[in-house]
Amino acid sequence: MPLPHFVRFDWAMKRLLRHKSNFVVLEGFLSSLFEEKITICKILESEGNKEDITDKFNRVDLLAENSKGELIIIEVQNNRELDYFLRMLYGVSKAVTEYISEGDMYEKIRKVYSVNIVYFDLGQGTDYVYHGRTEFRGIHNHDVLKLSKQQSERFICQAAGDLFPEYYVLRVNEFDQKAVTPLDEWIVFLKTGEIGNDTQAPGLAEARERLKFSSLDKQDRAAYLRNIENLRVQRGVIDTARIEGLEEGRAQGREEGKVEGKAESRLEIARNMKSLGIATKLIISATGLTAGEIENL
Repeated sequence: MPLPHFVRFDWAMKRLLRHKSNFVVLEGFLSSLFEEKITICKILESEGNKEDITDKFNRVDLLAENSKGELIIIEVQNNRELDYFLRMLYGVSKAVTEYISEGDMYEKIRKVYSVNIVYFDLGQGTDYVYHGRTEFRGIHNHDVLKLSKQQSERFICQAAGDLFPEYYVLRVNEFDQKAVTPLDEWIVFLKTGEIGNDTQAPGLAEARERLKFSSLDKQDRAAYLRNIENLRVQRGVIDTARIEGLEEGRAQGREEGKVEGKAESRLEIARNMKSLGIATKLIISATGLTAGEIENL
């Protein structure tokens, strides 16, 4: 197995990008996505506390706080999950509630951005980047609900929906064109693991230096190769299950087709015998049909 030039972004988020000296890489990626300068102040604990034994942990790959005090969740998902959209909702909801203290006013609730990098066909669509946000629109006049002047001054935004979480979905495998924008260059890296020498995207020049596989120490190299092998085995198991499921479905379809074909053949034989005036008892004997089935022909 040839050694990679650069480590995968999802692995780097868990091991390398949590160090303040490497925030420039993460900031470059987020600035390309949000199309504005993003400054990361700190990386937060990415596993929320359980309230009771039936509660779920809020595990995310990376949870950051920007210079505005807003929360940014970044998750990478390699394998298909039918309920992934609901997982996005859960992660945001937990972040909203976990980062406000009991007794605080609701105005302390922080804005949350959920950034999801997925390597499977999530939903149906033709684009490779989707942005979701809340909008309050009148059902009669179709106007967007704005904040009052006092609210706008306090929360520093205009529309009511601006206070609510926003979601980004990057469907990496859907990108199959020439990189034009800085975000495109990042998606090329996310998809192929390669970084062009002439890249202009913020953060990628730093990523070229700081995410080199050859720069890892012995322990990190071993951990990274184990991670790659685990992903390969995982994909193999999933692909095998998918192939076996398809074969089982085809076999079942063939068997059902045979049964249906035999049943249709018996009906046709019975129909012909009946048209010739042959006695019902003989038709029953020849086809195995009931008297009622023959009567209905």
